[in-house]
Amino acid sequence: MASFVLSCCSTADLTKAHFEERDIHYICFHYWLNGVEHPDDLGQTIPFPDFYRAMAEGADTKTSQINISEYLEYFEGFLSQGLDVLHITLSSGISGTYNSASDAANICRERFPERKIYVVDSLGASSGYGLIMDALADKRDEGLGIDELRAWAEQNRLRLNHWFFSTDLSFYVKGGRISKAAGLFGGILGICPLLDMDAQGRLIPRLKIPGKKRVIKEIVKKMEECAEGGLQYGGKCYISQSECMEDARAVADLIEERFQKLCGRVEINYVGNLIGSHTGPGTVALFFWGKERT
Repeated sequence: MASFVLSCCSTADLTKAHFEERDIHYICFHYWLNGVEHPDDLGQTIPFPDFYRAMAEGADTKTSQINISEYLEYFEGFLSQGLDVLHITLSSGISGTYNSASDAANICRERFPERKIYVVDSLGASSGYGLIMDALADKRDEGLGIDELRAWAEQNRLRLNHWFFSTDLSFYVKGGRISKAAGLFGGILGICPLLDMDAQGRLIPRLKIPGKKRVIKEIVKKMEECAEGGLQYGGKCYISQSECMEDARAVADLIEERFQKLCGRVEINYVGNLIGSHTGPGTVALFFWGKERT
């Protein structure tokens, strides 16, 4: 058994069972639904279908990151047991949680000078961030120590490719991510924006694709272009979706047809309630190992 804890935030968007099976610990963000605060607890408090149904019906949502005191309590729970901690955060390009976790870790080092506590910015999000965690769990189980894992995470995080599309622009307009005019014309024309995550961990619009069928083909084409080994890609592939399983399944089917050497089937998860508060229903996100993001 490792003498350290592998940890992340709930926004890695894997299932509770997955985290438990891989012995990955997590701390929950918070979100508000119609003024009521809830933990982003992987759909345990409010099941994902209920959450997205509420959003589709006009529910108001907002989110908050984990504060320093929460991180302190969380980290000290492990350190006081004599365990070191490697915590990987949601991308600093879309959240300030890396700074909060780092500040808490600095305080912990003063209180527990004999222990190691490392905080690494994943520069990733949703199940792409989850795929990084899964790889780290593999490396830990192969025998890598906490220092080696920290170095591996920092050296390889930009190889994790993130591609997203949305069939519903209304929540991107509401959150200020696209203008009202762009949202209006995009809706009329059936535009599905295709985005990826850059080297600073920020979501960047890349293409405006007319129609769902075309954007599904385009996102798979991006995997063909960018995946490690191209069509010979032999790693894992994750998808997260916000109450649009049919679209996610269509992407997964194309990938499983095209990429014959995948490590297992494509794993489909939900976009969690925290990130989903910003995307709304209708988003499909694809994650795989490949060319380094620049």
